[in-house]
Amino acid sequence: MIKVSFLYPYSENARFDIDYYCSHHMPWVASLLGSALKGWSADAGVAGGAPGSKPAYAGAGHLLFDSVDAFTAAVAPHMKAFTDDIPNYTDGDPPVVQISEVRASS
Repeated sequence: MIKVSFLYPYSENARFDIDYYCSHHMPWVASLLGSALKGWSADAGVAGGAPGSKPAYAGAGHLLFDSVDAFTAAVAPHMKAFTDDIPNYTDGDPPVVQISEVRASS
């Protein structure tokens, strides 16, 4: 299992609409990815590691797939549409994308 994380950097002056991201963007993405998508989640950044510090990321979206190939095949036909939706929830920097192998979960 792999997890693809889209990490949106926090910026004091950038907008990140977590409500839109959770109620529209991520469910819409999930509907287009179909059965290749094994699960998804979305997070809102609330703080950094030091007391009183800002979060490193304003928000994050996570997608689960069986493999990198399954992710690539599912996302490729929709990449432009996904990218075109970004201005609806943020005017900040593009996300940092990381693909990880899930080694343990509960």
